[in-house]
Formats: sequence, structure tokens, C-alpha cells
Amino acid sequence: MKKVFLVKYGEIAIKGKNRYLFENRLVDTIKKSVKTLGDFSVKKEQGRIMVEPFQDAVIDEQAIIDKLSRIFGIVGIAYGLKDEEISMEAVKRLAYEHMRNECADKKLTFKVETRRADKRFPLNSMEISAQLGAYLLDKLGDSVKVDVHHPDVLLMVELRNSTYVYSTTYKGAGGMPYGTNGQATLLLSGGIDSPVAGWMVAKRGVEIDAVYFHSPPYTSERAKEKVVDLGRKVAQYTGGMKVHIVPFTEIQMMIYEKCPHVQLTLIMRRIMMQIAERIAKMNGSMALITGESIGQVASQTMQSLVVTDSVVTMPVFRPLIGFDKEEIVQISKKIDTYETSILPYEDCCTIFVPKHPETKPRLDIIEHSEQVLSDTLEDMIVSAISQMEIVQII
Repeated sequence: MKKVFLVKYGEIAIKGKNRYLFENRLVDTIKKSVKTLGDFSVKKEQGRIMVEPFQDAVIDEQAIIDKLSRIFGIVGIAYGLKDEEISMEAVKRLAYEHMRNECADKKLTFKVETRRADKRFPLNSMEISAQLGAYLLDKLGDSVKVDVHHPDVLLMVELRNSTYVYSTTYKGAGGMPYGTNGQATLLLSGGIDSPVAGWMVAKRGVEIDAVYFHSPPYTSERAKEKVVDLGRKVAQYTGGMKVHIVPFTEIQMMIYEKCPHVQLTLIMRRIMMQIAERIAKMNGSMALITGESIGQVASQTMQSLVVTDSVVTMPVFRPLIGFDKEEIVQISKKIDTYETSILPYEDCCTIFVPKHPETKPRLDIIEHSEQVLSDTLEDMIVSAISQMEIVQII
């Protein structure tokens, strides 16, 4: 009899002939994730991934469940008992031990459900559940009663390559295994939206890195640390991330001095997109990610987004495009980025916002305004990229 974590996954199960690729990536991610918490065997077993502590290992069960619950691709984690033997006797042994611990000094209602992946077992699922229920009623006496509608304990039995018994399943992050759907680069600011956008795309299996534009002395070192901390929050789900910190003060001041003030934010965003695209290509990314939502601010009107996109050739993913602010805030709280995002340190976008920004820009007019930058902009972009700082978050 051993303790084991049963990892359940969702979409991977319908991936057909490529399923093993997704399963293998998820196994590798789990191994990397739990490595810091102890020594484990991690292996696939008939539609499940079993995470089993090596014998006599001292483990923090809740810490392992918390770690597993942040891994993309996992929909549920159960912690229970395992027996190598596949027999009704093994089922009874495990179930009695599990229910005895559940009951302790209290009375509980229970229901048994069985999943028989090993069809060679002589009894079907309903027969196993019925026999086990009767056995537990006899062994535990007045401590338990059967309630098939609203039981205190839903006792799950799974017959696979071994026998498994558990009663609680913890919710996982869902999505697809990280790194199975290419790579993209996130424009990460210190706000609420961009970390949520990065998390949402990463949840679909896309590996992400980030670019942050830093404008000292107008943005402080605390503002930079805030963004790195947001990267760490997202990296709890991805397992790691690079944050590219690009010095942007000179470019920003040049825009402020030479361009119409109503267009400042838009022109600044266009140059940021150009720089982010170059960094993305250097790192092998195939797309950019932003946290924009239609109409949330002046630079996020439909016309502004079209003008912004026209300066890059890469696709731009905007997973929050149809979300309202409250929906975004709820996700940020769920993934634990909200409290960091609302710390009062300004980013370079908010400092140089004009009083009356352009909301319906025309591309030809914006391009005409940018011509005054043409003599020096390329050199300044190259210089900014050459001076960028790369923070590797593990």
C-alpha cells in the first residue's frame, strides 16, 4: 500500500495519434515542477499520470497539490492510496484504510464510484461498487451510512495497471501542456491586463517570454522590480520566463519633443511594437501578445489598434480583446497578480499620456508625423536593444 497523486488531464485525451507528444511534455513539466519538493516517480498509466513519492520520502502533500494545480494541461489532482495488486481484496484493503482515516471520530455518509480501465477484471464497475459499499458498511459499522445523492465522501476506485482509491479531487489549471504550441513574446507592463493576457496565452500551451520598456528617471527601479515580480507570478504557471528590460527614455523624449502631443501614446506604442518584434524574432517567437481590450483607453479603440498593428508583420494576440475590466480583474486575482499590479509605481505609458489623445487616428497621418523621427530612430532602436537587460526567472 502506497500513497500516490493521480493527475487527470482533459483536452490531451482527444489529440489522436499526437496524444503521446502532449502527454510526454506534461510528464516532463511535472517532473521539473515537483523536483524541488522531493523525489518522485512520474509516469503515464492508461489516461492518468501517476506522481508517486519514493518509499519513505517525507513530503508536504498540500505543497505538491498546490504545485501541480498550477501546471497547464492538468484538470484535476487526486491524492490517494495505491496497491500493485489488482483484485477485490486489494480494493477492500485500500478502501477500508482510506475510509477509516476519513471517519476518525466522526460519522460520515459515503458513495462508491468505480472506473475499470482494466476490463479483464471479473466484476463490472457497478458490481465492484456494490460489493465494496456492503463491505465498508459491515467493517465500519455506525461510523458510515450510504447516501447516493449527497454523500460526505465520494469514494473513487480506479482499476488500471494497479488499484487506486481516493475521495477528493483538487482542481487544476486546465489548458494545454506548456510549450506544445509554439512561442510568443508578451509586452509586459506594470498594469493589471498584460500579465493576465500572458497567462491566458500560456494556458493554451504557448511558451512565452516578455519585453518591458523602462524609462528612468521617469520610471523608478521599484517600477522595474514590480514588473519582474509580475513575471515571477506568471512563471509560477509556466516554470520560467525571460524578461527583456529595454531602456526607452531617449526614444520617448524624442517622440515627446518632435511629434504632435495628441499622437504621443500611439506613436510610442508603434515603436514599442517594432522593438518587441525584433526581440521576438531574435528569440524564435512567432507572435506578440498584448493586454489590450477594445475601448478601454484611447490607444485601444478599433482605429488605434489597426494603426498599431500596421507597423509589425507578426500576428498580435490579444486574448482580452472582448473582456471588460472587472472580468480581467477577477482573473488577475485568481492568478495572484492583482495585488502586485496595483502597486503605485508608474510605467512609461502612463507618464506621457496626453490630455486629449487621438482616438480615431488615420494611418497616413501617423506615418507622416513619424517622418521627423526617421533620421535617428533606427539607430536609437538598435542602441536600446543592445543595452537591454535580460532577467531570467526560474
